[in-house]
Amino acid sequence: MRKFLLRALRRTGTRVEAHEWADAQAPDARCPVGHAEQPVAGPPASRRELVDEAEEFLRLHHREEEASGDLAARIAAVHAEIEATGTYRHTAAELAYGARVAWRNSNRCIGRLYWRSLQIRDRRHVDDADGVAREAAQHLREATNGGRIRPLITVFAPDAPDRPGPRIWNEQLVRYAGYAADHGSAVGDPRNAGITERAFQLGWPGGPGTHFDLLPLVIEDGDGKPRLFELPRDAVLEVELHHPEQRWYGGLGLRWHAVPAIANMCLEIGGICYPAAPFNGWYMGTEIGARNLADTDRYNLLPRIAEKLGLDTSSDRSLWKDRALVELNRAVLHSFDRAGVTVSDHHTESRRFLTHMDREQSRGRGVGADWSWIVPPISGSATPVFHRTYDPTQWRPAYVHHPEAMARARGEGSV
Repeated sequence: MRKFLLRALRRTGTRVEAHEWADAQAPDARCPVGHAEQPVAGPPASRRELVDEAEEFLRLHHREEEASGDLAARIAAVHAEIEATGTYRHTAAELAYGARVAWRNSNRCIGRLYWRSLQIRDRRHVDDADGVAREAAQHLREATNGGRIRPLITVFAPDAPDRPGPRIWNEQLVRYAGYAADHGSAVGDPRNAGITERAFQLGWPGGPGTHFDLLPLVIEDGDGKPRLFELPRDAVLEVELHHPEQRWYGGLGLRWHAVPAIANMCLEIGGICYPAAPFNGWYMGTEIGARNLADTDRYNLLPRIAEKLGLDTSSDRSLWKDRALVELNRAVLHSFDRAGVTVSDHHTESRRFLTHMDREQSRGRGVGADWSWIVPPISGSATPVFHRTYDPTQWRPAYVHHPEAMARARGEGSV
């Protein structure tokens, strides 16, 4: 009988001020291309604040979308709804606009040129864990699109005064388990050790014990009790990694999933929090090859790649890490292309980001950006996004990481 000791990791537009954020974020969660954002001020604490935030959003929508209707009448209706119920419901058009602008406002996303292409699956009527699990799997099927990845968001029930909306604990809909065997060597993705441990506590029997065991979804609805749901295999497309020249590479047994669907961020629109709103774009290759598979606290593959390449690892001055890193990233791009799965490279996306900035500024809109996330994790100075500064202003609507959601992703929520 297998015995696993699991090692939990303890790492320790309306303008808003960003909080300091010390917790390292998932590198493959950058944005649709890849989407991670620093936390901003939380949901409104009073009806007055909710009214103010709702009105600011409605004015923004009316200003930018000519077909938004009679602004005064809509504001009056929202005021009356908040007064009667303590909340209000977005129209389908408002929801779609808010979700897209939240992407446009994502300071850590390099792929915002495509923000208008985000497709919306309105599932606000779904608030139970079973329904969320079914729709999450369908989200992956539709986003995968036979390998031609489409930017997609599925929006579930929002938080309401009488009932919280559902929550997905997993950082992404597709995550690999993180185990530590008795002898101490990590198996799988160490980042997910905490949520893996929690899955065991909830009754998950575990996977076959490989480095790429799919984790079940951990979902809680209004009753606050998390439940497990296995992802159907037909919902998850994975790409086996091979190198364009090195034939031994396929023998490493490496792979990665095709759709980076962020699952635990709150979509905040006009004071309304949608705590379960999984969304995705496609990967930028460096998110997989330069972070997920290369970081020392993730899969830490550079020493193994360097050994297979016959590189001198006795000194950093040989630049063995740099050479191994480039070959690992070549393998990712080659493999996704060979499999017919959408992936972008960091040089192309850097140029596109500057195009996005030019377009937004020509429309009189500011573009917030976090330099440390916009600049790619390899060959930064060889890309045009490196040689400039950015305005760090964070605007709303926004995708937000609330501290309690980040804790749940580490497996620290209550059962």
